[in-house]
Amino acid sequence: MGLADRRYDERTGRGGGGGWGGRGGFGGGPFAGHLTPWVRRLLAVNFAVWLVMALGILPARLASDLFGFSVATVLTRPWSPLTYMFVHGGFMHVLFNMVGVFFFGPPLEREMGGTAFIRYYLICGVGAALTAVLLIGLIGTPRVIGASGAVFGVMLAFAWKWPDAPIYIWGVLPVKAKWMVGVLGLFALLATMQAGGGSVAHWAHLGGLVTGVVYLQFGAGLAARFRALRRRTRRGTAPRPVHREPGSRRRGRPAGDDLDEVDRILDKIREQGIDALSADEQAFLDQMSRDYRSRPDGRA
Repeated sequence: MGLADRRYDERTGRGGGGGWGGRGGFGGGPFAGHLTPWVRRLLAVNFAVWLVMALGILPARLASDLFGFSVATVLTRPWSPLTYMFVHGGFMHVLFNMVGVFFFGPPLEREMGGTAFIRYYLICGVGAALTAVLLIGLIGTPRVIGASGAVFGVMLAFAWKWPDAPIYIWGVLPVKAKWMVGVLGLFALLATMQAGGGSVAHWAHLGGLVTGVVYLQFGAGLAARFRALRRRTRRGTAPRPVHREPGSRRRGRPAGDDLDEVDRILDKIREQGIDALSADEQAFLDQMSRDYRSRPDGRA
């Protein structure tokens, strides 16, 4: 498996090489199961963009200029911290990054839920790009393309959840996930400190890891506070009249992100049993139950 964000070579119109070698030889454990919906979409979109570029429908140089990220052009291309992660410099570049999504993404999406997974993926990618703003004095203003900042965030979340899961490098050498991600993080830090040189944007890898750590450490608490604030805001607003057909007995359900979270927790109970729930998940279900019972006649 190889992951590398690449600086774009304006002379050749191709992304640079690099990455770390290995092949995932996984089976069982968290890797068991089929591809999940958002992983399938990410694979499809990234390979589709590569194909459009490979066929010359969207020339590689133009794609990098319009959708690649650089601190120097971010004000005129404000979409670039998001779009850069879907543009790659060649087949091997997109293949290596999507191998990471293919292996590490499905168990995370099943664990986190689809909405939370894609949110985390995109936040890590955006955070990886914006790392360049903090490091501008060290790295300058290079243009970067590729998804590996987001993929490094996904690998970090995998190691966070399953630290002792074996990762088979080159299909032979087993390494625990926590050690693999730790070594990759250390390498990205040292390469970033050396600055310049090479075509691999190691600072983006480091940015994806750091963004992932911050999100996993504080994201749940911030999201819970946001949901609580939104619930208080809704309670302070006069309720809208609800029109129903006579005899309708549909029961009220939580809305938006709350509904996604309830669905994810119920899926987890079906797959792993209620004992697998964390204290936060149990508290969330209890709160949803109390909110539901407080509604008049149990209706929305």
